[in-house]
Amino acid sequence: MASAIAARLMALSTLRRKQAKHFTVRICTMESDLEFSCEVKWKGKDLFDLVCRTLGLRETWFFGLQYEIKDTVAWLKMDKKVLDQEVPKEEPIILHFLAKFYPEDAEEELVQDATQHLFFLQVKNKILEEEIHCPPEASVLLASYAVHAKYGDYDAKLHKPGFLSQEELLPKRVINLYQMTAEMWEERITACYAEHRGRTRDEAEMEYLKIAQDLDMYGVNYFSIRNKKGTDLLLGVDALGLHIYEPDNRLTPKCSFPWNEIRNISYSEKEFAIKPLYKKTNVFKFNSSRLRVNKLILQLCIGNHDLFVRRRRVDCLEVQQMKSQALEERARKQVERQRSEREKQREKHLREEAERARDDLERRLMQLKDEADMANEALMRSEQTADLLAEKAQIAEEEAQLLAQKAAEAGLEMQRIKVRALRGQEERRIMEQKMLEAEMLALKMAEESERRAKEAEQLKQDLQEARESERRAKNKLLEITSQSVSPPPLAELMPEDLSFSRENLSFDFKDTDMKRLSMEIEKEKVEYMEKSKHLQEQLNELKTEIESLKLKERETPLDILHNQNREQGTSKHSNFKKLTLQSTKSRVAFFEEL
Repeated sequence: MASAIAARLMALSTLRRKQAKHFTVRICTMESDLEFSCEVKWKGKDLFDLVCRTLGLRETWFFGLQYEIKDTVAWLKMDKKVLDQEVPKEEPIILHFLAKFYPEDAEEELVQDATQHLFFLQVKNKILEEEIHCPPEASVLLASYAVHAKYGDYDAKLHKPGFLSQEELLPKRVINLYQMTAEMWEERITACYAEHRGRTRDEAEMEYLKIAQDLDMYGVNYFSIRNKKGTDLLLGVDALGLHIYEPDNRLTPKCSFPWNEIRNISYSEKEFAIKPLYKKTNVFKFNSSRLRVNKLILQLCIGNHDLFVRRRRVDCLEVQQMKSQALEERARKQVERQRSEREKQREKHLREEAERARDDLERRLMQLKDEADMANEALMRSEQTADLLAEKAQIAEEEAQLLAQKAAEAGLEMQRIKVRALRGQEERRIMEQKMLEAEMLALKMAEESERRAKEAEQLKQDLQEARESERRAKNKLLEITSQSVSPPPLAELMPEDLSFSRENLSFDFKDTDMKRLSMEIEKEKVEYMEKSKHLQEQLNELKTEIESLKLKERETPLDILHNQNREQGTSKHSNFKKLTLQSTKSRVAFFEEL
């Protein structure tokens, strides 16, 4: 009863929506949400083209519009009306703009920067959500490229410890696997980040994708299936072909079927049939749980197979034009970046020269200041000496006056003695003796007075010389003060032609430039193997650094399987190549025997 009512309400809602002229759709991308008002007659392609035009996207064949339906997902069909499909009935209708198919080689196939950026965001999200298994050492290296794509070149003055504290850069599984603090993880990520100096955001994102595309679960869509014996297995669909996995091992397939060995794919209700290219080989059959899942598997198989064939043909005119434009744009950006680097180096050189000149002026100013301080101190000492000499001269003058007064008193006393000498011989003799003594005393006092007068005169001369030294010190201080100048503003030291306009960045490409750029690209391809070797050494070094802090008991089954594959020297591409060397017939027989 309840289900019948719900079906009627859903049918009524659909009828009302069809009767209206427009309906609202919300498109969720990895960066933002977009809302569109669509006409009821629009097909899936009309809406998809509108979204691609809004995003400025031309490589549309990688993407699709995904929506949730019950406990699975589905992709909007391009040739069918939007409202006639099983999209959510409530408005706004929520659709997710995501990459539906993945490239075999991201660097070779992704032409537009916008396409590359959307792939980067989606792959990064899948790694952080642990939908793609990533070993710890690769997680650290990928995190460093993600940081570079966001912050640009590392600058120790700007990127101080703790600047990544709010960033989600590593899967929680990796963080829990080691006895390491957030500061220790940040230190290792920053150490790798500092080595990426000179790369642009687009180059950092491409390096991220080049590392991520070698992960075992990259670009694989997994589905639960059963073979003829009823054994539970997993079917993996990706850009290379179909892969069969055991349910508890999504890293290493048991057998694989490349797209170039598959002639036809079909399904009937829940049974799926894959016909190999060789007619003598048995048809590869399996069962899935639901019809809707079969439709989804078929869509992914057809799309991946078409792209597989398309990659091995000559590019169409549109793709050739896009690649040519992308090549020119990259060359233009390269030249612009080189020019910008030269300008930055020149600006840095001029800034350093200006700073050196400023430092020289500051040192000269400090030197003049020290000389002025020393002159002030000498002046103060001269003033103190002059005051002391003046005080001594005054004291000597007072002593001379006192001695002169005493000499006068001695003369008066001698006169009195002479008068008394007349009174008697005895007294006269005594008086003569006293007079003699008085004369001697007066002579001594006169000599002392003369000596004191000379000393006073000498002190006056010293005072005069001290005042002359004080005058010279003041003149020296005025001279030093007049020589000290303030350093010129930093702006005056910068040349007028340092600023430049973007109008000067225009230039023409010649055929010789394009040939040279093509040769450089070929050279980069040759150097790719050497870079891959360096990347592997870098990953091994990171693994060695953090291995001692690992908690073995926290390893997941996928971690254990990944370590076993590493010890055996098995990689994603080597295993696929090994499996495809077997005959198709033997692989089908192996699948049926599982």
